[in-house]
Order: sequence, then structure tokens, then C-alpha cells
Amino acid sequence: MILPNTFRDKFDRGEPTVGTHFLFADTDVPELIGDTGLFDYAEYVAEYSAFDMRHLYELARSAQCGNLPLMIKLDQEAQSFWAQVALGAGFKSVLFTDVRTPEDVDECHRAIAPDSPNTGGHMGVKLRRPALGSYSMDGYLEDLESIVFAIMIEKNVTVEGIDGVLERAKERGVDMTQWGPADFSFSRGQLNLMGSPEIRGFEEKVIAKSLEYGIRPRIEIGAVEQAKRYIDLGVRDFCIGWDRMILRAALMNLGEGLKKLVESL
Repeated sequence: MILPNTFRDKFDRGEPTVGTHFLFADTDVPELIGDTGLFDYAEYVAEYSAFDMRHLYELARSAQCGNLPLMIKLDQEAQSFWAQVALGAGFKSVLFTDVRTPEDVDECHRAIAPDSPNTGGHMGVKLRRPALGSYSMDGYLEDLESIVFAIMIEKNVTVEGIDGVLERAKERGVDMTQWGPADFSFSRGQLNLMGSPEIRGFEEKVIAKSLEYGIRPRIEIGAVEQAKRYIDLGVRDFCIGWDRMILRAALMNLGEGLKKLVESL
């Protein structure tokens, strides 16, 4: 059974979208997120996690229980292989990392675009999870064409050549950009730039340029109150929170509170 890509549907209607991140390769996590009914999708941050092909299948199955489309964020080195595996497992969106040049955008596009006339893609017919119940070529192609295609803008060289990268991204049907302040600071050799006021100028340039090229900029935030500034800049797409950090914050709150109480006995 092919899960409808409700993330794509909402995106195409021009509506704001809200996602959340998860790093734990535990099948309870996407089902739990989906059961809230509050998120348009969840991003499995595979670049920072430990997983195999079976994990991706099981994560997609559990997300399907909660009617939750999944995005995967991939490490650049093996992105084509794992992007195709993820789509075959039932993921509905791919976020490609470390894009530096227009040619990198081409490579990302080839990985997930259908291998059919006039697309230039390398994604052929994969008899994986969506084909388990029934198989329709029309349905398979429609599913591939619904994939939400996102790229990271996170390198100094990318920001320096942002017009060329975004022009190619528009040509290749990129739906979203995602600003990456950590890698940007690292690639400039300015490790403290990420948390400084100076980084806002670069961030705002990426947002403005994305909007200029008709590509929606998504922003990652850790708290609801952080969204207002970005909304004022024209951002309508957010991904909020990381399961690992949410768990740590909750444990810290519980542990510190109870420890303080019992130490007073």
C-alpha cells in the first residue's frame, strides 16, 4: 500500500508546514509523533544516527500507523543509495546535505527523480514496500513525483555562490532549502560564529534568496517563541525540536527537581 504524501499535498496548497526531528532508530518514535496529529511530517536525521535498510523499512511502517509522512536527512557520501532505499521503504521526502555547487544539485536530483524521458533521473522501478500489496506503474510514478525534495544551504562556498546553486535548484524542482548554521560556521573556520549575532546576516541572505528563486526556506527551531522572527522574514515552514534534546531536557527537569527536594529532607 502506498501511503499518500499529505506533506506534499499541504505544501502544494501553499500552506505552512510543521515537522519535528528524531534521531532514535526506534519504531515507537515515529508512531508516537504521528499519533499526536500535530505534525505534517517527521524528519529522521539519519546523518547523525545509526541505522540499516531494515530500520528504514520498520520506521516507515510505524509512521504509516500514525499517517505520518517521513523525511530522511542523509550523509553526502552515500546519499544516492540511501535516498533510493528510503523511498523504497516508504519515506516521502529527502533532505540532501553538503550541497556546494550547481552540479551537487544535479546529483541530488538524479538520485530521486524517475528514470523516465525528460527527467534526467536515475530512480528506476524498485519492488520494495510500496509494491507489497499491489503494483501499478502509474501509482509508482505518481508516488515518486510527489517526493518533497529539500537541500541544505550550509557551506560558506554555497552561500558565496548562492545564485548559481538556487538557479539550478529551481530548474531541478527543489522544493525547500534548509539553512545550516553549524556547518556554515565550521566551513568558514569560525567555530563561534554560529551562536553570534553576526550569523544572522548570512541566514537572512539564504532566506531572502530562496524566496527570490521561488523555493521555500525551512528553518529549524528549538522553541515556539523563536518562530516569530522567521515568520516576519517570510518563512512558513518549520521543523521544531529533536527527540534526543527533548528527552535530555525532560530528564534534567525531573532529576534536578526531585534531587533538590530529597536533598532537603
